[in-house]
Amino acid sequence: MSPYVPLLIMLALGAGFAAVSVIATSLIGPARYNRAKLEAYECGIEPSPQASGGGKVPIKFYLIAMLFIIFDIETVFLFPFAIAFNQLGLFAVVEVLLFVAAVLAAYAYVWRRGGLDWD
Repeated sequence: MSPYVPLLIMLALGAGFAAVSVIATSLIGPARYNRAKLEAYECGIEPSPQASGGGKVPIKFYLIAMLFIIFDIETVFLFPFAIAFNQLGLFAVVEVLLFVAAVLAAYAYVWRRGGLDWD
């Protein structure tokens, strides 16, 4: 049990700090509510029931989000290789080079098809 004591102490300190912060802000902070504070934040634009342009959201937003997620996850897969580089042999280096080639091929395909244009 002794190896877990520092972890439990840090957990208790973190939970205590969070609880004290929430209680202190509700007690100390000003409670001046007005119409603007009670509305949902919409980047300075008045919220409306429909999106501008007839209620349709451009598919480009979703494509950019999906491309970001895909390339971000592929990049995350490179971190274990970078950490264990000294212990891995030639086979792992070849595998990572093939992986990077596949990522670059996908990137070139998306770029060529105009998936990265904001227009």
